[in-house]
Amino acid sequence: MVLDKLFGWSKKQEEEPQIPFGRYSDNNKTVDQVAHWTEADQLFRGKEYYKSSEKIFAYLADPKEENVILESTPDGFNFQLHQGSKLVRGQINASRFTAEVQLAKLDKPAVPVMRRLLEMNFNLYYSRYSLREGIIYMKFDCDLSSASPNKIYYGLKELATKADKQDDLLLDEFSSLSPIDHDHVTTLADAEKEIKFRYLRKWIETSMQIVDSLDQEKFSGGISYLLLSLVFRIDYLTLPEGKLLQDLEKIASAYYGKEDKSAPERNPLMIEGFKKLLAKTNEELALHFFRSRHSFAIVAPGAHKTVTDAIDTSLENMKWYRDNNYPEIALKVMEYGFAYCQYSYSLPSPLSQLFKLFMNINYQDYFFDLGFRVKYYDESKNEFFRNDIEDAIMEVINSWTPKYPSLNFNTRELEYSTLIDFNESFLKEIAQMDFD
Repeated sequence: MVLDKLFGWSKKQEEEPQIPFGRYSDNNKTVDQVAHWTEADQLFRGKEYYKSSEKIFAYLADPKEENVILESTPDGFNFQLHQGSKLVRGQINASRFTAEVQLAKLDKPAVPVMRRLLEMNFNLYYSRYSLREGIIYMKFDCDLSSASPNKIYYGLKELATKADKQDDLLLDEFSSLSPIDHDHVTTLADAEKEIKFRYLRKWIETSMQIVDSLDQEKFSGGISYLLLSLVFRIDYLTLPEGKLLQDLEKIASAYYGKEDKSAPERNPLMIEGFKKLLAKTNEELALHFFRSRHSFAIVAPGAHKTVTDAIDTSLENMKWYRDNNYPEIALKVMEYGFAYCQYSYSLPSPLSQLFKLFMNINYQDYFFDLGFRVKYYDESKNEFFRNDIEDAIMEVINSWTPKYPSLNFNTRELEYSTLIDFNESFLKEIAQMDFD
């Protein structure tokens, strides 16, 4: 009967739309992929450099993303590696490793562009900028005998992630540049874009209404939680790219920046950033929404204790708002703890999958409008669909126990009386998970 439930759940999942959420995490390697890395290291130590490099690409390949393409040649093999709006192309032969990305097209000579590239070169460790036949490239290459697994991995990661970010920023700043090599990205369906734009505006407007109703000094901490959880929600649920992603990061940095400012001083800066987002037309927003594939996370992994501490702190801080009848703020404080981790770290896949479930339960209307039909919670009736929630949790746990044998989630501890009670009980279990 348990197997019937699990297989039935898997079938439901297959019928859901294939819409990604959240930043890509490469903290999702299977046991077999980890074995490829170990083998690559052993081959390199044995001076079998070519075979070692092949194993690195087996480690990088993510079947769900289809992010790696290899093609044999008489001298070795060519490869393609996806990272957002950019495509890394390269070759490996018996003596040399080469990889490059087309960044942008230089339509006419421009000293400011060249000066900027020269400045940015100083911040690169493995790669460099170059200009060839009017096209700006980023390039990483080395002798194969020095191409250790670590060097290939971190060199490709720097190349891919920097190129994916810098192409949009350079194009936004310099009119003498034009985009290039974007044919591999997929445009979103108009219906999906309309839903994302509508909810993006709805979440911002609703949050601004709550902020306006509060005493800015007395509730400065609660307002900060509202605004930061809003950044993370938009980032996770709508998945913006390019300049819009940078705009969101700037809003967050207004709070987390190094300046010595109090919450009442930081909150207006974040509010101003959201007002600028609201002022954008749908046509402007559409430039930054597309479907792409990734090979590297843009953030580093974090220890589970970091997740536990963030959740525990948010659960403690939400109590005053819950007990003094500010349920909306209490919910956003709890959301902040888990969402901050999803935004800031490359989480293990089980945590990312459980975060998706958490957000689906809390924003059921958004998921429903996108075409997800498994229902977890009816807000109008305060009704939880307990079996579906618990089946979803156990599907995640069971699918990842080969990699994390101690992984557990005690569904008997979940509370279903209110959304606040459910979120609190759910997050307590998340904090106690064992990823040894």
